[in-house]
Amino acid sequence: MKKQIIIALTFSICAFSFAQKKELKTAEKAIKGNNFAEAKAALKQAEALMSSMDDKLKAQYYYLNAETLYANGAGSIKDIDAALESLNKVQGSLDSEVTTLKQTMVNGILTKGNSYYEKKDFSTSSKYFEKAYRLSPRDTTFLYYAAATAVNVQEYDRALGLYEELKALGYTGIEKQYYATDVSKNEEEIFANKDIRDMSVKTKTHTNPGQRLSESKKPEIAKNVALIYVSQGKDDEALKAMKDARAESPTDINLILSEANIYYKLGNIEQFKTLLEEATKMDPNNPELQYNLGVISAESGHAKEARAYYQKCIELNPNYINAYINLAALILSKEEPLIKEMNGLGNSKKDDLRYEELKTQRQELYKDAIPFLTKALEIDAKNISAAKTLMNIYNIVGETAKFKEMKVKVDALEAAE
Repeated sequence: MKKQIIIALTFSICAFSFAQKKELKTAEKAIKGNNFAEAKAALKQAEALMSSMDDKLKAQYYYLNAETLYANGAGSIKDIDAALESLNKVQGSLDSEVTTLKQTMVNGILTKGNSYYEKKDFSTSSKYFEKAYRLSPRDTTFLYYAAATAVNVQEYDRALGLYEELKALGYTGIEKQYYATDVSKNEEEIFANKDIRDMSVKTKTHTNPGQRLSESKKPEIAKNVALIYVSQGKDDEALKAMKDARAESPTDINLILSEANIYYKLGNIEQFKTLLEEATKMDPNNPELQYNLGVISAESGHAKEARAYYQKCIELNPNYINAYINLAALILSKEEPLIKEMNGLGNSKKDDLRYEELKTQRQELYKDAIPFLTKALEIDAKNISAAKTLMNIYNIVGETAKFKEMKVKVDALEAAE
């Protein structure tokens, strides 16, 4: 009786083994014929028998399952994730097959990622670049591409995670570049490798070959991490990241300005101004920097300093309209204390003399402001703020003809709004 039971069980095990192999062979054949729906069905049948599979059959199942999910590149991002998970379960055999499939997947994923990038679908492109890295972790450049393209579409949380991963890996992005000058364009061209560069030189389409190391990507990564924190309103993290970024790239003026903006946001105007001055020393011919220093100096009550900055801005860019308007505003800001004192005077002869002195000073302020407002209108004829201010000045100083002319202009501008 016991012998019959043993024989029956042996027959049962053989039947299971045969069924497993049959389903796996069916799946393998379907994959070769690009019939992935049939392959999925066969693998589903095989999965039901998983508990009785030996390690070799399990490895084959997971490998075929990965092939089916990838579907020669037709699989979705979700399918690729599942395929990668399945490949990671292949143990004990099929090492060369797994390596080959992974490389095929990497190539296909990169092709798709580049395709989406060219279509400016940076979000999808970024996800494909990340998948390429997950399949081939030694190729850290793919992770860098994933982070950079995520930034393009303001997927900051995801980009931040990828950048932090790059920092933990010590990624620099430094690589050897092979270059030569394109004879037809007289421009330097960087080649994918030395062999292609050498062939181009040999065929005389290029000259002056050379090689060098590319610049490190660490400053850019540190900067982007800091700017992401800024955009998220995480000021403390932003300042810490900015410190790291500036340590990597101390002469990057954009980093200095970004750090300055954080301090301005935090209300630390002195530090903001200090950093602006530092940036101005590095780039003394930047009108934007001169203008911003003028604004800060004016707000902090340093009118003489502010005027010098605005005038330097105009010297660098004669069409910088806001500098003209702010210069006029700076001059006219001196009017208020004059009016206050004039209104507080009495009727004595001494008061009358003082009143006339103040009136003359006020007139001089207007005359000083007029050229700047006039220039602002020359640059932007539709600047209603400058036009209204000029109209009021002409009215006060008694230049009736110019007042009427400017009133017509103001009325036209208001009607057009």
